[in-house]
Amino acid sequence: MLLSNSHVDEAAFHDTPGYEQEKAPEGSSISELTPLASDRPSSSRVAKTNADRITPFATRVNKFTQQYVLNADNAVGVPSKSAEITEDEIIRRVQPSQRCYLQVQRSQPEPGCRFMYDRMEDRFNYLEDRIRKSASLFSASGFCGQPADATLASEEKMFAVGTVACDGEGHLNEKSILLQGSVEHSRGQCVRLDLKDLDHFSLFPGQVVGIEGHNPSGHCFVASKLFDSIPVSVDAQLPSAKKQAIDNESNQNSDAGTLSRALSSIIAAGPYTTTDNMLFEPLQELLSYACRKPPQLLILMGPFIDSDHPDIKKGTIDQSFHDIFHFEVLRKIQDFTQYLGNTVRVILIPSVRDAHHDFVFPQPAFDLNLLEDTTHQITSLANPCLFGSNEINFGCCTVDILKQLSGQEISRKPPGGKPGDRIGRLASHILKQQSYYPLYPPAPGVPLDLSLAKEALEIPSAPDVLLLPSDLAPFVKVLSLGEGSDDDRRFICVNPGRLAKGIGGGTFVELYYNEGIDKTNASIIRI
Repeated sequence: MLLSNSHVDEAAFHDTPGYEQEKAPEGSSISELTPLASDRPSSSRVAKTNADRITPFATRVNKFTQQYVLNADNAVGVPSKSAEITEDEIIRRVQPSQRCYLQVQRSQPEPGCRFMYDRMEDRFNYLEDRIRKSASLFSASGFCGQPADATLASEEKMFAVGTVACDGEGHLNEKSILLQGSVEHSRGQCVRLDLKDLDHFSLFPGQVVGIEGHNPSGHCFVASKLFDSIPVSVDAQLPSAKKQAIDNESNQNSDAGTLSRALSSIIAAGPYTTTDNMLFEPLQELLSYACRKPPQLLILMGPFIDSDHPDIKKGTIDQSFHDIFHFEVLRKIQDFTQYLGNTVRVILIPSVRDAHHDFVFPQPAFDLNLLEDTTHQITSLANPCLFGSNEINFGCCTVDILKQLSGQEISRKPPGGKPGDRIGRLASHILKQQSYYPLYPPAPGVPLDLSLAKEALEIPSAPDVLLLPSDLAPFVKVLSLGEGSDDDRRFICVNPGRLAKGIGGGTFVELYYNEGIDKTNASIIRI
């Protein structure tokens, strides 16, 4: 196997400005709007130059404008500014939203767990288990034959399963692709892959694939067909022991059969303060917006206390990280939930960039100890996690796997084919590989510990909504699992962007899920 080693809290929330919806560019689909190339410079050098032109957060002029819209025809009516100011409070009091229920399906490891005990044996077993389980699923699917040893010389066509590896320390390229087999079928040995006969592929290190072809010399496996999606039953139910209801209300609703697959939510990812101060103004603005348009579920993903913040790097702050989190973040959220009542619920998911939390991945949930939160309005889940709300399943991972995959993936498109949706392809890899972090070896800065709850990285069933916060351009996309196969299950992938970008504001997502994807509306909104 290849192994590698203090401010006063506001008494009330300020009013937010009215909405201004931007027009969609001509020719764009109503089911999905993606960023315009002219608005998103691809060069990091250009992006760095433009950083000097960012409008400071306090003087921004395009706040709360809709940047992109998914299913615009189903968009909830946006009131005018005057109507919002005069009628918002009345509407909120007369038409209160119904409290959503929350069910945790997977949130491991547990708070207080011991880490930094990762051994070579753990990594070996993790890779071996992934290959072995995938080989069983390929065989059971009926589309492939029984896995064979790809390292043996043979002119006969055979089918092999293994992980993609790189022959060297550099980036993957077409001349350095290896297939690493399992101990059971190939004694853990590697063989070079020749992909010249494939008209298209998309590969990255650590990816589990099925390969059909032959090995005439014993040194190079010539591929004729590639399977990059591990077969899975998307309707498979999790074992009941894995599910944990947050309160009795969820069990009562489920037993009564009154649940409807409808949910209003606001989704945001940190940082929650700009780089020129520690005032957490973007967080306060987001909570103010949520007060005026109360969601049933507010999902806040880390980092909350960003270890990359200049003041934290310089050591110029005079408070502990835990005090900053408690007074500047948690107390604001508590004030928000008390103001709106128990109809709103908040989920907090940590990040490996959180300076006040365990630097390990998978990462345990925050230990909040909110004794006064008797209605379970504020809940912290692990990173990654899988949870359900109103029969809608959410999967979330705050490690920037999209950005890391974009730097490691190599692909080939069919001759004369149109440019594909690269971001959508990267996001689809997560579910096709049934893993929140399929990349191996892990990217620098990712404290992957495979001695901790290895099953936490697995995605046993496809969620309805996949949350993947990233430094890449924000998006909301409808993607299909298993292009061209019998499995055409669709899901929504959301990257809300960062709430704060440098000294300026970023974006968040407002999502209204209504029974199915076709009736679901989502908007990317500038803070």
